Amino acid sequence: MRDSKAIPAKITKSDSEWRKELTPMQYAVLREKATEPPFSGEYEHERRGGTYVCAGCGQTLFESDAKFDSGCGWPSFTVPAVENHIDEERDISHGMVRTEVLCSRCNGHLGHVFNDGPEPTGLRYCINSAALKLEPK
Repeated sequence: MRDSKAIPAKITKSDSEWRKELTPMQYAVLREKATEPPFSGEYEHERRGGTYVCAGCGQTLFESDAKFDSGCGWPSFTVPAVENHIDEERDISHGMVRTEVLCSRCNGHLGHVFNDGPEPTGLRYCINSAALKLEPK
């Protein structure tokens, strides 16, 4: 993980601006905190190397070398590419207590992080494909 002390500039757009720029699924996930169906996302089985950026604002989120096959149905990563590009918030929706993962630049919902990942971090960032764009290497 790259450590960057610079705080990303926030992006704020109106609801209509987001709707014009995002696909319906991207809008549902990033702006309404929806979850795409398991095993349906574009990047679930992606093996190409590259950088995963936020589909809403283009901020770097994850590198392909941190991606692993967790079998959960969504792309999973062990660590963010840049520490302060990810925000975390407590999520008590759906009768569960989880940690929501958000893009620190546009506040888009990405998914959740769990403590059941592989070493060295023990974390599993479970991220919706609709929240990501892969920039292949």
